[in-house]
Amino acid sequence: MRFFTQRRQFKDLSEQEVLALAISSEEDDARIYRSYAEMLRADYPDTAQVFDGMALEEDGHRQALISAHRMRFGEVIPLIRREHVAGFYARRPVWLMQNLGLERIREEAEIMERDAGRFYLEAAKRSTDAGTRKLLGDLAAAEAGHETRAAELTAEHLDPDSRSDEDRLAHRQFVLTWVQPGLAGLMDGSVSTLAPIFATAFATQDTWTTFLVGLAASVGAGISMGFTEAASDDGELSGRGSPMKRGIASGVMTTVGGLGHALPYLIPHFWTATSIAWIIVFIELWAIAWIQNRYMDTPFLRASMQVVLGGALVLAAGVLIGSG
Repeated sequence: MRFFTQRRQFKDLSEQEVLALAISSEEDDARIYRSYAEMLRADYPDTAQVFDGMALEEDGHRQALISAHRMRFGEVIPLIRREHVAGFYARRPVWLMQNLGLERIREEAEIMERDAGRFYLEAAKRSTDAGTRKLLGDLAAAEAGHETRAAELTAEHLDPDSRSDEDRLAHRQFVLTWVQPGLAGLMDGSVSTLAPIFATAFATQDTWTTFLVGLAASVGAGISMGFTEAASDDGELSGRGSPMKRGIASGVMTTVGGLGHALPYLIPHFWTATSIAWIIVFIELWAIAWIQNRYMDTPFLRASMQVVLGGALVLAAGVLIGSG
């Protein structure tokens, strides 16, 4: 397989190249931690300090590695990075982490240190050269030290009260950016499409026509809700987060809500399809009530009355109109 890739095999690297790879990896990790810190500083200043400290730790290890390289191989460090080596651990791009929650970013930092330590340890086991084996073992120990230091920095800058406050803020942001617009979309898609779908079903008794109407209503409502949510608030003053994220959440859930009871009409038998659609409507409405209770702190009985009763009235209207 080596003939089909431009990447080097780790076993083919010299000790100097392994050391250079470690240096470049430490540089990259320091940049990643600083990027996390800047990304979180406005809303989560205590966690940002943790990542600032971890970046400084990476700088210290990089300087130690450069000193070791200078003593053994001189001033010129070969240009080799993790993407040049087959099988070397990869890092998630920082821009992808912007869409993830605070706890997930913390977990990613732990994974970064653990992956690096595991790779060096496994590489040391496979090495037959005593010097390279010792070098890789030292690097594994250094990465394990990073993980321990990360825990110390967390304890130093992120006391339980600060962490609890940041976790509450992160949960609130998740609700405002994803849950609230998604719930609004699910309610709109589930309820607003009931009347046209069931009116068409009982008026035509044709499952394929009913499915096409349901598909058009669901997709159209999803596009409309998505653009409406994205255009209604840029999130700067309200703090509701990215309009694109909210628009996606609202649009997708609106479409899903409508398609739930439109898809059964792919079944050619009218009453079978209608019975399944009714069951799905029942499940959708109770799911909406549960989400309201779970994330919006709406009393379950109140949510149930609002959603189920409202949905039942719309469903009844569609059936009566179609039957007439």
